[in-house]
Amino acid sequence: MRLARGLLATFLLLIVFVTPSRADTFPRPASLEPNITFWRSVFADYSRLQVVVHDTWYLDKVYSVLDFRSYDYLGPIALDQLIKDDTAAEVARIRAIFAKLDEAGPKPTGLTADEQRVFDMYRDDPTPTRFRDAADPKRLRTQRGLREKFAEGLRIAHRYLPEMERIFREEGLPTELTRLPLVESCFDVEAYSKVGAAGIWQFMPATGRIYSMDVNDVVDERRDPIASTRGAARFLRHNYEKLADQWPLAITAYNHGPAGMRRAIEDTGTTDIGVIVQRYRGNAFGFASRNFYAEFLAALDVDKHREHYFGKLEGHVSEPTRVVPLDRPMGIEVAAKLAGCDRDTVVALNPALMDCVVDGRRHIPSGYALRLPAQHSAGFEERVAEVAAEQRVMRVSAPSPSSSRRTASRSRGPVTAHKVGHGDTLSEIAQRYGVSVASLKTANRLKHGEIRKGQVLKIPRGT
Repeated sequence: MRLARGLLATFLLLIVFVTPSRADTFPRPASLEPNITFWRSVFADYSRLQVVVHDTWYLDKVYSVLDFRSYDYLGPIALDQLIKDDTAAEVARIRAIFAKLDEAGPKPTGLTADEQRVFDMYRDDPTPTRFRDAADPKRLRTQRGLREKFAEGLRIAHRYLPEMERIFREEGLPTELTRLPLVESCFDVEAYSKVGAAGIWQFMPATGRIYSMDVNDVVDERRDPIASTRGAARFLRHNYEKLADQWPLAITAYNHGPAGMRRAIEDTGTTDIGVIVQRYRGNAFGFASRNFYAEFLAALDVDKHREHYFGKLEGHVSEPTRVVPLDRPMGIEVAAKLAGCDRDTVVALNPALMDCVVDGRRHIPSGYALRLPAQHSAGFEERVAEVAAEQRVMRVSAPSPSSSRRTASRSRGPVTAHKVGHGDTLSEIAQRYGVSVASLKTANRLKHGEIRKGQVLKIPRGT
């Protein structure tokens, strides 16, 4: 039987983590502890091949856990269908238990072990319709485990967190907030939601633009973990200032919106997130919004104690990088060549670049802050300037179509260019192109005949 029972006992044996050092910043109301414990288990204990059947209002009421880990030999399609079918059957079974308990009255007899366990969960609830209420589709929910995905998210996160924390410190915000993408996206850089949110912070296009991100068909900075972090910091600070300087409310507003949280405060008459979660019944304040802050606290716990849960995680190594603003459009292959690295490296460091740029159909736009490996970025601007100079020379020296026949019979006029290399002299260059040293000096205004490495010289013809 793919069924593990007695989860309540497992929950009681979980390590209870102490509040992080900034308890005053991120309070943990006692009423939210069951929710925090539940999400900690989802993030760190339950596998993607386990399904938790639970109550949506009382997350300590876990009815069963379906375990499909021994069936991972099946192909993904067959395995997904098995999980779907068995989960539906289990939900129906739990609902049938509720129906039996609802009919059995306050002192049922002849219950199975499973039925007795569910009955005991509600022993202290005097509500006559408690079992009927618990069977409601809005109350009976399933949740897949996220252990593998969360571990990978932690590996990715610690590649970006030093820079993200620096940004949050600059913005005057608690650095713990940089763990919020563990809840939003598990630090999936390529994450897209069904409604169009993108990146690790899951910004919608309009919100991204409000917070100074480029979002268009060439560049989408929502997809860049660093560029979007600056916007996220400002968005969170805006929420904080609008919501009584309370981080639990500002964090929840990241999911529910600041206007929605103001309505919650007005409706409940409090800024206590524990009370709001228990009492507020706004139409849009559903399961995700009610649990968002608890998930954040659980993510902090798991990150802080990641070795306890996952052992030694091999993090994604982050090589030093440098940002170089482009002063002109540039193809990605050209950018990689001038940086002395491969195209894939440039693509990996610049996830904001859209596919049309990556595959070469569009240029990286002027003004874009191109991130390059630090060891390859030295001299990048100089090489870009040299190429631009060569292009200007070639444009000047190239004959126009209307004058091509006239210039074909002429022998004068610059027709090409030479980039001075190490050890080059004017006499050697003149000899190479069959021109005189004097003509080189005249064409390039070299009064004293001095040249330097990297200089681009016009080469006259027929002199």
